[in-house]
Amino acid sequence: MKEKKRIGLVAHDYRKRDLIDWVDYNSGTLKDHELYGTGTTGGLIEEKLGLKVHRFMSGPLGGDLQLGATIADGDLDILIFFWDPLQAQPHDVDVKALLRICIVYNIPLACNRSSADFLISSELLDKPYERFLVDYGERLRNLKVEE
Repeated sequence: MKEKKRIGLVAHDYRKRDLIDWVDYNSGTLKDHELYGTGTTGGLIEEKLGLKVHRFMSGPLGGDLQLGATIADGDLDILIFFWDPLQAQPHDVDVKALLRICIVYNIPLACNRSSADFLISSELLDKPYERFLVDYGERLRNLKVEE
C-alpha cells in the first residue's frame, strides 16, 4: 500500500446515516485519500459532503461484488462497511463474499464506528505498508484429509 490509501465506503440502508456522519467527522483525513463506494452510499457522500467518490453499482445490483473484485485486483486498501446486523439483506451472499475477500487479501476492515475510528487514526494510514498475503492456493494443495 502506498501513502495515499484507496478506501472503500459501504453502508446498508439503516446504517447510511451513521456512515455519512462518520465520513463527515473524518472528512479532513479522508479527503487526502481515494474514496470508493457502492452507488447509493457513494452518491450520498458526494451529495451531502462534497467528497469525490469512485462509484460502483448499488450493492444489491452488483456493487458489493465490484468492490470484492477491486480488492482481488489489488486496487483497494481499506474497507469501511457499516452493515446492518439486525436487517436481513436480499444480497446476503454478496455481503458475505465481500467480507470473506477482505480476509483472504488481508484488507483492513471496519464494520462499525469504533473499528473505523481505530483504523482512520492509525499511524499506518499515511505511510506505505506491506500487507502479508497468505498463499491459500498453496495451503489448499498441501491440505491433508484426515482419515
